[in-house]
This record gives sequence, structure tokens and C-alpha cells, in this order.
Amino acid sequence: MQISVQAASLQTVAADAVVVNLFKGVTQPGGATGALDSALGGALRDLIADGELRGELNETVVVRPRGAIPARRVIVVGLGEQAELHLDTVRQAAAAAAQAAARAGAHTLATIVHGAGAGGLKTADAAQATVEGTLLGMCRYPAPGAKRDEDASRTIDALALVEFDAARIPEIEAGARIGQAVGEATCMARDLANQPANVLTPTALADVAQRIAGSYGMLCRVLDREQMAELGMGALLSVARGSEQPPRFIVLEHNPPGHEADRPILLVGKGITFDSGGISIKPAEGMDEMRGDMSGAAAVLAAMQAAGGAGLNRRVVAVVPAAENMPSGHASRPGDVITAMNGVSVEIINTDAEGRLILADALAYAQRYEPLAIVDVATLTGGIVVALGHTMTGVFANEDHLWGLITNAGEAAGEPMWRMPLEPVYDRQIKTSFADVKNSGGRPASPVTAARFLSRFVGEHAWAHLDIAGTHWWEAEISYPKKPYYVRGNTGVGVGTLVGLLRSY
Repeated sequence: MQISVQAASLQTVAADAVVVNLFKGVTQPGGATGALDSALGGALRDLIADGELRGELNETVVVRPRGAIPARRVIVVGLGEQAELHLDTVRQAAAAAAQAAARAGAHTLATIVHGAGAGGLKTADAAQATVEGTLLGMCRYPAPGAKRDEDASRTIDALALVEFDAARIPEIEAGARIGQAVGEATCMARDLANQPANVLTPTALADVAQRIAGSYGMLCRVLDREQMAELGMGALLSVARGSEQPPRFIVLEHNPPGHEADRPILLVGKGITFDSGGISIKPAEGMDEMRGDMSGAAAVLAAMQAAGGAGLNRRVVAVVPAAENMPSGHASRPGDVITAMNGVSVEIINTDAEGRLILADALAYAQRYEPLAIVDVATLTGGIVVALGHTMTGVFANEDHLWGLITNAGEAAGEPMWRMPLEPVYDRQIKTSFADVKNSGGRPASPVTAARFLSRFVGEHAWAHLDIAGTHWWEAEISYPKKPYYVRGNTGVGVGTLVGLLRSY
């Protein structure tokens, strides 16, 4: 989507559709909405008086201007209660407006920056959310070989953010640039995680990282099975043993000029491109969705793309261990003992607890960078879904400061977080007589014992673990809340939070 910023009055802009907004309970629209209403001869006030336009959150009304202004359509989108306005309100409203415009046949869209006027939000932040929402509202997964959907041609090709006050244009441009980087990256993450496992293999995931590196001047290294063995990555290799697909260990570095020697922020993403459970095989029902078990890797790679696209002036390193977890005569068995890169021995109790094994070697590898902080993202446990449902991501953090940055970034991104316990008392569940630790502590407090397992591989660094098992997938029948920018499939959760976290540093 082509995105631009214009200093103009919205009612003078030639576009297929223009967008204004309305708060709930407003009877006399002001600002840009009021100016447009005047240009339309009071048409919006008439709709309000008739009860057809109420300002409910994400409500859209399409008006034909009949030549009164250059635009072919006017979209009025509701922002809900003014007192409850926040950045995700803007993101949702922008998505709803874009979808209404596309349904009306619009390909070019001009909009005010929602929330930057009477809403009181910072101009740059509101512009970012407006662009993100528009992009996410248009995001659709292009399924390989699928019959072309009627909605596929209903897209917005160009978006213009229109502002009457020219002094605010630089802030809007800055916010729009970040919004475009995050929005496009989130759509990429969704596309990656929605792809079938016969398309997105560990090798294909490594190819994605190399393309990102080539596009943004990053450094990319991809280790093969032999190189992993030389480094002693016994945990990762134990998971990969059962599959015909070779594993890949991906390292992607964003090193802005002048910051090459800085201590980086280290991002780690779980890259299980398909999870059958291995010898501890999963039930057949729902196993098709296990292609999304690399959603953490998708979020991390997408965050790196956004960092490059936004020109982030901060050194960031991403590490993605990628493998398939399959049953075969070569696969690891319950009772096997393996040794991770840092020398910690692990008894495998459940081969379906494989994500923590590949993350163990990735976290151990991360120590060589002496990072300022490590954040891993993973669809790690079904237990986090039992605890938090599909509404919040569970976060385990060993430092209050890092937790504070993550929760603030998540709130701004519309990705709510909940801090989970990380007390050492849970270690007793993963003790074993046959190794330093076992990879499963059973069902009680399973997300916590998984996090305690990972904590053995992060050294003394600030670290946070995001368990996105409950939030990486959206489906109308089971997921809450409904947002206009969600459709069935992967949500791209984590991208906005990670980019916000990186910017906060």
C-alpha cells in the first residue's frame, strides 16, 4: 500500500473515499468531521438525528456526497466513548473504516488521523495507529492454490493521511513511517505462520531471514546440522532427529552505523515449523494448526523487518532455532538424556515439550553477545491457554524494569500482557535423578515450570519469556475479543510489542 501525508482540508481531497470519525453521544460534530458535514450540507447531522449514526466503536456509515466534494464516498467510523479512547481504539477504527471503504469499491483512501484532535492522543502515536489499523484491516492470507476470493480485489492501494495544520505534518510523517513498518511486518508474520508446513520448512524460514537481511543491510548467518553439532546444540538436534527436513539455526543482526559494538537487545523466536508431538504424538484433531508453532519465530523475524524499515537506531540481534518435530525411527524417545550447548543435561520426559529444548540452545547461544536484555517469544504451552484464555499473553520476567517496558509496549500495540510467577519453588517439579533437569514438570503450573526450565539458559541477563500459545491464533468461535483487524488464522501477535520495546530502549 502506498502511504502519503498531505497538508490539506479533507473535503478538498480527491479520493475514492475519505474517512472521518465520531465519538459516541456527539450530536454536533466538530473539527474535520464538522467541516466535512458543512460541506455536505449537514448530511452527517441528519444521520445523527435519525439515529443512523451513533458513534459506536467500529460502527461505519457510508455516505454518497453526490458531487458536494471531490471524493466519491464518505466513511464515518465510530470511536466509542471519548473517555475510553486509546491507541488500539484508533487501530480498530482505522481497520473498520478501510474495510468499509474497500467494500464500497474504493482503492484510494484519505483519512484524518484518528484521536489526534479531541481524543488527546499524541499526534505521532495516533498516526502510527491509524496506518497500522488500515494495513492490518486489509491483511489477507494469500493461500497457495486457493480459489480467488471476491474480496481479494477489494483492496486499498493508496492511503493519504490528511491534516489541515501544516505544523503537525512532521509528527504525522514520523508516526506513519513507524506504522507502515509495523503494519507490513505484522502482515508478513501472519502470512508466515499461516503457511502450510510443506511450504514453510526450516530451510524456507531461513530464506526469509536472508531476504530481510538483503533488503535492509543486515548480517545473516544460517547454521546447518553439522555446525550445530560442533557447537554442542544437543537439545535442538534432539528435536530435529525425527524429521527428514534439516534443521536451521538462524542469526540475524541489525547493526546501525556507529552502533556495531553496542550491547544488543536479543530476540529469540521458537521456530517449530510443524509440531506432531514426536513420539509423544498429539491427537489428530487440531494438529493441522501446528503449522503455526513457529509463530514466535515469525514475530521475531517480522520485528527485525520492522526495525530495518523504520530505520531503528538500536543494535538488535535475532536468533531463531528452526526444526520440525516428527515421529520416526530416528526420533528422540521419552527417557532419553541429551546435553544442551551450555552443558546442562536434560532428561526428555515428553517429546511434545520440544519448544523449550530448541529455545535452550538458542538462549545459550545468545550469551556470546552480552545482551542488554533477552526476550523470547514462543507458542510454548497449552497451560497458558488454560490460565489466560485467548485474551492475554503470559509473560515471565526476571526483572521488573524489563517487565514494565514490555507491558507498556503491549498496551500501546493492542497486545495485552499478564505477568506470571517465576519463583524457584517450581523447580522441584522439573528435578530428576537422571540429569540436571527434565523437560516437563507435568500439567500443574505447566507454563511456569516451562519458564523455569528456560531460566537455566539465560545466565545473569535481564530476560523475559512471552508465551503466545493463547494469542497467536484467532478464530471467531473461541477467541476474544473480536477486532476488525483479525481474521481466522494467525494474529501476528508480538510484532507490535517487540517493536515498541525496541523503541523504548
